[in-house]
Amino acid sequence: MRSIPMNPEGAGQPLLRLTGFGVSFRSAHGSVAAVHGVDLAVQPGECLGVAGESGAGKSQLFLGAFGLSAPTARLHGSARLGTQELTQLNARALAALRGRQVGFVFQDPMSALTPHLSIGAQLTETYRTHLGGSAAAARAAALRLLTQVEVPEAARRLGQFPHELSGGLRQRAMIALALAAGPQLLIADEPTTALDVTVQAQILALLQKLKRDAALALVLITHDLGVLAGLADRISVMRAGGVIESGTAQAVLTAPRQPYTRALLHAARELAGGAARAPAGAGGAMALEAHEVTVRFPVRAGPWRAARPLVAVDAVSLGLRQGESLGLVGESGSGKSTLARVALGLLTPEAGRIVWLGRPLAQLDAAARRAARRGLQVVFQDPLASLDPRCSVQRAVAEGLSVHEPREEAGARRARVRRALARVGLGPELEARFPHELSGGQCQRVQLARALVLEPAVLVLDEPLSALDLSTQAQIVGLLEQMRHATPLTLLFISHNLSLVRRLCERVLVLYLGRPMEEGPAAAVLGAPRHPYTRELLAAVPQIDPLREPQRLRAVRFGEPASPLHPPSGCPYRTRCPHAQPRCSSELPRLGQAGPGHRAACLRLGEI
Repeated sequence: MRSIPMNPEGAGQPLLRLTGFGVSFRSAHGSVAAVHGVDLAVQPGECLGVAGESGAGKSQLFLGAFGLSAPTARLHGSARLGTQELTQLNARALAALRGRQVGFVFQDPMSALTPHLSIGAQLTETYRTHLGGSAAAARAAALRLLTQVEVPEAARRLGQFPHELSGGLRQRAMIALALAAGPQLLIADEPTTALDVTVQAQILALLQKLKRDAALALVLITHDLGVLAGLADRISVMRAGGVIESGTAQAVLTAPRQPYTRALLHAARELAGGAARAPAGAGGAMALEAHEVTVRFPVRAGPWRAARPLVAVDAVSLGLRQGESLGLVGESGSGKSTLARVALGLLTPEAGRIVWLGRPLAQLDAAARRAARRGLQVVFQDPLASLDPRCSVQRAVAEGLSVHEPREEAGARRARVRRALARVGLGPELEARFPHELSGGQCQRVQLARALVLEPAVLVLDEPLSALDLSTQAQIVGLLEQMRHATPLTLLFISHNLSLVRRLCERVLVLYLGRPMEEGPAAAVLGAPRHPYTRELLAAVPQIDPLREPQRLRAVRFGEPASPLHPPSGCPYRTRCPHAQPRCSSELPRLGQAGPGHRAACLRLGEI
């Protein structure tokens, strides 16, 4: 790695120092300060965690310092990298510095990577741009980088494109790209937010390994305090564009001084603690049933090759009673969202049947299916992308009423929209606003209001909180709990966040490669799991404990789930299972009794 010129006064000088630093933006209404008066430093080889809610200025702080802000941005104060004053460098000099001296890892690797270039082409291009050298040397370096970031079958991955990689592999490729020119500082902006718990643990363990083995300085920007507990040496907490508290990770996470920091910690622990209580009236008639559902998708490996079947869901059943909540958990690619789409009638299964409120879906004609669909509503993961940017809040929430009750008077419809918004904690002053004028939490509440205005019998929530900060998550979870105990609302909650599932759901179904691994009461499945896969998921959940988390990350095993195009014979989990035996490769385990209402699919269920 190339050395960044340091202060000649000697060692101990920060690699990066911001002094009175600020970022403001010009607008038609004047200047808006996104960041103001920030003082912080990053020492060589240390990890600085930057925490705070959405809109606190965390990302803008570092985008501004390294010349990545919008053209309307204006910088204030000082930002020094070694002896270089960044605010005095022109755009060309900053572009040369990025990558060569500082690497960036962003939240969404799919949008950060170039889709039409292979991973190898992107790595070699970055290497040669900053370091020069021959094509052969660049390819050798690319292979070495992918191996360094724990990418399996690195030589084969060089020829693959971003869309051919899993989310975890894309994020590792993004880290390799950030390290290609040998920087001494890596800035990771929410690098694990959209990842499931096992992949998140692997990415955090990788960052810990790079920090330790390569003496890499790291800035980790996140709203997840559990993520910081395992990696950060020091933490700076931001609010409203400024740093309100700084200190060692142990001090900030165990004895915070600021009420705001204490509130963030309280919200995190509230989300992680407690278990769902069945509301009054739960456990009635069946609201939603799926029987032995199988879904296969044809996948082509190339334009001249025959399609191969990808088994997304394999003989999965579920039942959801009125007033009950069921958590559907598993890693990305386990079949959770596909099963939910089948249950909602948005996807036709190859085999199996769906029953809505006692009526088999296959027996309903188009008109009856449309009428029944009113009783099943869905809230998706990305609240901003799920709302039409051209529709106001009032129009978005009223859309379902227009479809299902077209003859309702306009005044009555507006009143129902207003009641639905009030139910999710939004006032009438927001009715005329558009999605881009709302926060992420407000957009998610609008989605909830849009679903609830039709008074559905079943509400399907597909990763509705993964993009939200801790306090907003706590607000939405509290809102859902209140609504469930006020009315007999039935929930199908899809998530990789086991803490949220424990908080919201009475029962849990765990999927892996489209197969059911374990199901039963949440207290049993998440409190005393019987399947090794469920145990792996629970072990991967980060805890806000700066003493234990570093040790946990050092013990993380690297690996990828088996491909659904090439699933293992026998038990699908056997290639990762620490308890696998020879017979696991030839026998497919079925769900067996593990306790009252508790079942697990493991051939060694009575032994482990």
